[in-house]
Amino acid sequence: MRELHVDDTSYPVLRHLTLPVVAITSAADGRGNGMIVNSAQRASLVPTVARVSMYISKPNHTHDIIYRSGVFGLHLLRRDQWDLIWHLGLQSGRDVDKLASVYTIDGATGCPLLADCAARFECRVVNAMDAGAATFFLGEVVDFEVGTTSEVMTSTYFRRHMPPDKRLLYEARLAEAMEYLEPLSRQLDPARTWPGPATRP
Repeated sequence: MRELHVDDTSYPVLRHLTLPVVAITSAADGRGNGMIVNSAQRASLVPTVARVSMYISKPNHTHDIIYRSGVFGLHLLRRDQWDLIWHLGLQSGRDVDKLASVYTIDGATGCPLLADCAARFECRVVNAMDAGAATFFLGEVVDFEVGTTSEVMTSTYFRRHMPPDKRLLYEARLAEAMEYLEPLSRQLDPARTWPGPATRP
């Protein structure tokens, strides 16, 4: 199992900029998927123009689904939703239908949305930018709903309260991803533009 070595880098300090732990869902060609990210944030200064943004790793199965469909669901999670985080975050949608055992509802865009969460935002992609190992997606919120009122799962809370056995697995996966993504991160393509959705959910 790989070990995470970041002490001699800026990574620990940059963690102060880390955002909440959220679940992302999408669907294309009749197949849905979900994943966990901590790169989503509010992306508009104007309350009447609600937008969010996030970085999604290119090798991730959900990346291609969002890129093709142009829709995604962004879900704030509660602090007690550990099982959902492990389910969506520690296995690949290429190996298992992750949403088959999760209660979802269809949004206005056809995107599968988690029924149980602190809040959910259904979004259409309005722009995307190449970021090397990831794509930066800008989404316009087309609908939202506030769910159960509880404290939101932040990245800080996640790291401080992660069970020891899951921490070993999480850090090993993170170390593996960093090793794989490092060369991709240096290959920016500023000419690459998002062509718009290629399919509907």
